[in-house]
Formats: sequence, C-alpha cells, structure tokens
Amino acid sequence: MKTVILGATPNAGRYAFLAAQFLRDKKHEFVPVGIKKGDVFGVPILQIGDKPEIKDVHTITMYVGAPRQAGWYDYLLSLKPKRIIFNPGSENPEFEKLAASKGVEVVEACTLVMLRTNQF
Repeated sequence: MKTVILGATPNAGRYAFLAAQFLRDKKHEFVPVGIKKGDVFGVPILQIGDKPEIKDVHTITMYVGAPRQAGWYDYLLSLKPKRIIFNPGSENPEFEKLAASKGVEVVEACTLVMLRTNQF
C-alpha cells in the first residue's frame, strides 16, 4: 500500500520532502503529488492538476493548507485512502468531516513524528 504526499516538493528544506525521506528510509512506498515539477529521491512528482490515478493508497499525508485543498476533495477521496493525516498547518475541519463520513480515518498529527516514533 502507498502513501501519497500531497504538496510534494524537491525542496530539501520543506517538511513534505523530509516526509518522503523518512518514508523511504522506513521502506514505505510513497507517491509524491503536487504542483512542483521534479522528483523526490528519483520518484517523479505527479501533477495534481492531472488528477493522476493512483492505486492501493493507504494514506494521504497533507502538506497543503485548507484553502488549497477545497478543489481536490472529490479527487482525493476517489483514491480511496484508508487514512488522511492532516499535518500541522493543513488542518481542515470541513474536509476532515467529509472524509470521516466516507469511512476514512482522519488524523491531525505530524507524519514526521509518527514515523520517528513508529506510530505510522
């Protein structure tokens, strides 16, 4: 099963990049999705505007603020994630409620902390 990193970036100074690094180090398969072009550890960043089809999604980890999420609710839920992690700064009560109503586990937490403490 895969983890989608929403807001992926090739910028090593960003938390989304660090999440990719930790996921890779812990042998979790990840799919970077965002608006930035490039790759993350050799994995191409898929452009969210293309609404890429991604199969076997377990987790979506959000690194995009609530105002930028609104246009992607239907697409993100179409990936059929089991869980969505809303990292600090990406909390979104509206989307969290919608996702929970579809049976998705909603977590407000830091993916980096979860990975470091083996709670991922």
